[in-house]
Amino acid sequence: MLPEDEQRQLQEIEQALCRDDPKFGRLMRAIDPRLRYQRSLMRALLGVVLGAGLLPAGVVTHRVYLPSAGVVIVELSLVWAVVSWRRYARIRPARSRAGTKPATGTKRRSGQTGRARMMQRMEQRWRRQEGNGGQPPCSAT
Repeated sequence: MLPEDEQRQLQEIEQALCRDDPKFGRLMRAIDPRLRYQRSLMRALLGVVLGAGLLPAGVVTHRVYLPSAGVVIVELSLVWAVVSWRRYARIRPARSRAGTKPATGTKRRSGQTGRARMMQRMEQRWRRQEGNGGQPPCSAT
């Protein structure tokens, strides 16, 4: 994720582009995946409401197919909502962790993966063992 100042600069650039070329701005907003998945989620929730409305309507009118259709619509809409929610959560920007401190004893290096940090810790332990004559650091000799 970008730092706050770079994110602000990016937003300013996007706003300037939208002011200069409104058609391009509309096009860019239209293909924003977050908006697409949010709209998809809203449609799925609307489907759940409509399907749930068919259930009592079928009971009142004594039509067997209405509650059946309602159940099918609710189930499909819920599946659609879950899929949309997962996709939205995957691309949603992470919340800013500004102002939070790492736990004591841990150092977060930007740009390093967990695997790279683990390898560094293993190398440091290896070097310490070599410095102790090959003895583990906790052994009593």
